[in-house]
Amino acid sequence: MKVTAEPVSRLIDELNKLPTIGPKTASRLAFYILRGSKDDAEALAQAIIDVKEKIVYCSECFNLTEHDPCPVCSNKDRDRQILCVVEEPLDVVALEKTHEFNGLYHVLHGHIDPINGIMADDLRIRELVNRVKLGDVNEVILAMNPNVEGRATANYINRLLVPLGATISTLATGLPVGGDLEYADEITLSNALKGRRLI
Repeated sequence: MKVTAEPVSRLIDELNKLPTIGPKTASRLAFYILRGSKDDAEALAQAIIDVKEKIVYCSECFNLTEHDPCPVCSNKDRDRQILCVVEEPLDVVALEKTHEFNGLYHVLHGHIDPINGIMADDLRIRELVNRVKLGDVNEVILAMNPNVEGRATANYINRLLVPLGATISTLATGLPVGGDLEYADEITLSNALKGRRLI
């Protein structure tokens, strides 16, 4: 005998497809939605429909935007000679929160990961090379995630961009603020030592 009504089971199944949402969390979310008002449920459904219908890729940087070009690319006060390459749109959000970077971005939409079938041609690498060839970019910052796939992607892009004459740099890596040495892994400690600076 099935205890949960079919529409509820279907909602749980759909929520369970979201990243980091397991069956228990999906059930909690489904029952939270059930307890809420119909207006709240309709607002959630409309928000999902709106992002699918109204959000596009910026034709210049491939970030997600409602208007093309995106607010960063259309901002004339941004430094057009510096290009920061990131894996995902969320990385742009994180970097913008620092208020430290005033250049432009290029979003790859992933990293090279042959084990999972993601190759260079599946990313926006070709468009990046064209931007560097055609634009007045002097520096490209490769802001990939500090993992095996991120480093492999950065190395691949570096090989493509070096012949074009732009300066290529990467983000510094090392110990997080507030971290303890005893909990840091060997790679993090090694990068922290290599990236040390005078005080």
